[in-house]
Amino acid sequence: MAESSKKGTRKAAANAPHRTIILWLSALFVVSITLSGWYPLFPEDWIVEHILVLATAPVLWLLYRKIPLSVVSWVGIYLFLYIHELGAHYTYSKVPYDQWTQSWFGFSLNGFFGWERNHFDRFVHFTYGLLLAYPLKEIITAWCGARGFWPWFFALDVVMSTSCFYELLEWAAALVFSEEVGTAYLGTQGDVWDAHKDILLAVIGGFITLTVATVLEARKRGAVFWKEWRESFRVARDVN
Repeated sequence: MAESSKKGTRKAAANAPHRTIILWLSALFVVSITLSGWYPLFPEDWIVEHILVLATAPVLWLLYRKIPLSVVSWVGIYLFLYIHELGAHYTYSKVPYDQWTQSWFGFSLNGFFGWERNHFDRFVHFTYGLLLAYPLKEIITAWCGARGFWPWFFALDVVMSTSCFYELLEWAAALVFSEEVGTAYLGTQGDVWDAHKDILLAVIGGFITLTVATVLEARKRGAVFWKEWRESFRVARDVN
């Protein structure tokens, strides 16, 4: 009887109101992993690409249980994971998007922009910032209680720092695994500034999202929004 009472008073998950859509998003993610793992171009690289995916699963569960996020944030997180699965199937530097545009629309995307390399990896780094910056802002707000300017700033800061960290992981993986797997995983395609450009694109993507979100929230909340921003810059002084 006591145990049933405990179960009845157990705290509901923070994202319980979004449970149905999160279940659908998760089911689609399982499907995307299955399709991605169906005869991937480089099986060893596919395995390496999923080390971080495995680490993501418990993080998503903790977010679901502990930190309330908007539907927009959940969709952004899963969209990025779906894009990652596409890149993992072919490896990022060999996703045949140019052949797809030629087949579907009758023109070469690379030819239209004058590109000489496969830019799918650049697209993924851009979407990292574009799709995950706002969820990061919501996580920082809920977890740390930050208000005003700072959750927006730290969200962009996390996008930049994690992008730098990922580039270091890529370098480490290239050293640890075989030359073929390491080269496929790095996907630099001969560009010595590849890591720098990837980080910049992630920051640009994050800046775009946070700028748009800031404008929308400011229009919605009006003077209260800007008051919080002004107060967040004030330095607390010890009167003693």
